[in-house]
Amino acid sequence: MRMRMAKIVCGVALVAGLSACTAMTGESAHRNVSDASITAAVKTHMAADSARTLTSVDVDTVRGTVYLTGTVPDAQAKHRATKLATEVDGVDRVVNNLQTRAGDNPAPSRPDY
Repeated sequence: MRMRMAKIVCGVALVAGLSACTAMTGESAHRNVSDASITAAVKTHMAADSARTLTSVDVDTVRGTVYLTGTVPDAQAKHRATKLATEVDGVDRVVNNLQTRAGDNPAPSRPDY
């Protein structure tokens, strides 16, 4: 009888704990873990491609959408970061907010007078 009561208490505690995860973030514990694992996988994928990209790109994942922020050397690196992120399982969409050191747009030309 005592063992059965202990199992019931543990079960209730587990359900309450998982419910608290949902209540605090609006997401299930599974979704939070999934987003965290996607973020880790994207960072690992980028590190394998180029170690310096990892240090300058911040990766966040919300509901399968990966957000990339930070600074990269040029437009090619910016596009490469998007490509690498989309190759990771579980990524639904990539929002690339990366800035380039070289600048994406050429300097405006002076008007001819």
